[in-house]
Amino acid sequence: MCTIKNMLDWSQIDTVFLDMDGTLLDLHFDNYFWLTHLPKRYAEIHGIDRQTATARLLAKFNAIKGTLNWYCIDYWSNELQVDINLLKKEVCHLIRMRPYVKQFLHFLSIDNKRVVLTTNAHTKSIEIKFAATQLDQSLDRTISSHELGHAKEESAFWHALMLIEPFQPERTLFIDDTQSVLQSAEKFGIKYLITLKQPDSQQVARDKLQYPAIDHFNEIAPLNGIHVL
Repeated sequence: MCTIKNMLDWSQIDTVFLDMDGTLLDLHFDNYFWLTHLPKRYAEIHGIDRQTATARLLAKFNAIKGTLNWYCIDYWSNELQVDINLLKKEVCHLIRMRPYVKQFLHFLSIDNKRVVLTTNAHTKSIEIKFAATQLDQSLDRTISSHELGHAKEESAFWHALMLIEPFQPERTLFIDDTQSVLQSAEKFGIKYLITLKQPDSQQVARDKLQYPAIDHFNEIAPLNGIHVL
């Protein structure tokens, strides 16, 4: 039986780009914050009922989904007249790394791969996640789309990334939970593309995905015997 692990030839991979939310970290924190905690606190702060708050927020979210502002904490703080960063810290105890992430990152390190976090998350959000997980200690570099001025869904992101983090697309692995982002990476020429079946541990696993999908990182790397505290 051909597995994703069999399809990956690690000797042919030099660079590994990794998404953060829904890939290395459980997407439950983000979904809970934007769909549950924020509507509750937005209603309280602005003195409106929860149903009205939820409807108003969803309309605003959908209007700019997939753009750089959609991921921008400063944009939403200004647009909604709330301190998004502060509200995120109220539920930061929900931030969790996905299973086998530490072992996978350690494997990449001992196999001499260049490991770069490429995320649409705003730098303020990244700081909160790193403080909760110490994820940054296992990365060679972190690059936010806000630094480059383009979301990962845009081809311009990959061209800008190449200028500051040179890589060979045909020797690069990219793992992300968002199909539109993977499509953009594929168009740029990145050879190895993998997604996650269940970005949010509290939601059902996805099926009929366009790209090879895994439940956990132990499916794509030899992690037996790797123990990380």
